[in-house]
Amino acid sequence: MLFLQYPPCSTCKKAKKWLDEHGVAYEARDIKQDNPTQEELRAWQARSGLPLKRFFNTSGQLYRSLQLKEKLPAMPEAEQLALLAGDGMLVKRPLAVGEDFVLVGFKEAEWEQTLLK
Repeated sequence: MLFLQYPPCSTCKKAKKWLDEHGVAYEARDIKQDNPTQEELRAWQARSGLPLKRFFNTSGQLYRSLQLKEKLPAMPEAEQLALLAGDGMLVKRPLAVGEDFVLVGFKEAEWEQTLLK
């Protein structure tokens, strides 16, 4: 499983601790140093079944400074993917990516249901 995180992020730390405590094996990747490509994001979005807007870090400074809340609804999907791939800080984190699942953000119950089956 691939675990995308921003190490200083408190939610990412919480998720990493949860993974370690539950013995879930993962490969950690720093989302700021090695942000996802458009191809990865497109595949993950399809696998997750979630709308692309769920992959945006809506509480981040960059999201707010770019005024994406107003711009995203009218923005073509290709442009949204380019934005996400262009800066890892725009991507909602943490992300857990497996063969048949993608978990966006850390919701303990959801992670437990998916990763501890």
